[in-house]
Order: sequence, then structure tokens, then C-alpha cells
Amino acid sequence: MKKQLLCAALTLLLSTATWAQVCYELPSTTPTTRFTINDNGTVSDSKTGLMWQRCSFGQTYNLDIDGCEGNVQQLTWQEALRGAENSEMAGFDDWHVPNIKELATILEHSCVQPSINEAVFLATRDANYWSSTSGVSRADLAWVYQFDKGLNSLHAKTSDVYLRLVRYEQ
Repeated sequence: MKKQLLCAALTLLLSTATWAQVCYELPSTTPTTRFTINDNGTVSDSKTGLMWQRCSFGQTYNLDIDGCEGNVQQLTWQEALRGAENSEMAGFDDWHVPNIKELATILEHSCVQPSINEAVFLATRDANYWSSTSGVSRADLAWVYQFDKGLNSLHAKTSDVYLRLVRYEQ
């Protein structure tokens, strides 16, 4: 009985534990000073001229709690393209799925789990995020960045993957 109780307590503890981001003493590749955090759930990048969603696709930004609400969606590549086309987040209708080079600009190379500036980009999963860049030799694949360790790879366009939209700020 004691052993069962101990196992149940340990399982509960592990299932509710949150893992903290790990950062190393290296120069930051995405310092917070590079970004303007807007009240409408977007963030502007002064280096690239891009405006990003602060939250992952499917969530909404709540200014009162300075956090994301709702469920993050995993989408196929085609659903991600369609979601970007139909998005009117923050009053803008020109959102797109970032290409692989755009997505790489928000990687924080000094951190893992996730490899992103968490003060700027909220609710990032330690998982793959779509880019709009298709594979060269295999059109059924598209490039993703995995924000656990900041690695990129090709995935089937039918895979369920997370998304963060971007637009060109004018």
C-alpha cells in the first residue's frame, strides 16, 4: 500500500512539474531590446522589420495577464497556409507562414527548452513549428524548426505541427 501511494504521489508530481528553460552564458542572438512588445499580441523586430504573433497559433494574447489563453493548434502544412491566409489577428490581414530564414531569426541560440526568447515570445512549445519552405527534392516535405533545441529538419506536409505567424511591418 505504501509503495502504491508513493508511486501515485511521484506520478502526480512529475505530471505537474514544469521544466525551466536552460540558457548558457553566451551572447544572446535575440536580445529583448531588439523587440518592441505591442499591446495587441504582436511583437515587432527592429532588426528584420518583421512583426510576429507573441503566442502560438490558436491562442489569443491577454494583456491583463500578459499571457496566452486558449489551446495551441497543431496543423498540417496546408492548414497552416490556410490559417495564415484567413487570419485577421490584431487587425492585420497580411499574415503568412514564415519561410525557413524568417523563422530562424527568432531562434535564441544560447537557450534550449525552448530555443526562443521567452520574455518576447510566449507559450512556445518544445516542438516543431512550420515554415512555408518546401523541400527541394521532395515537394511533399517542408522545413520546420524544432524549438526544443533549435534544430531544423524536413517533415511531411501531412504532419501535425505548431505555427507562429509573421507579417512584414510597414
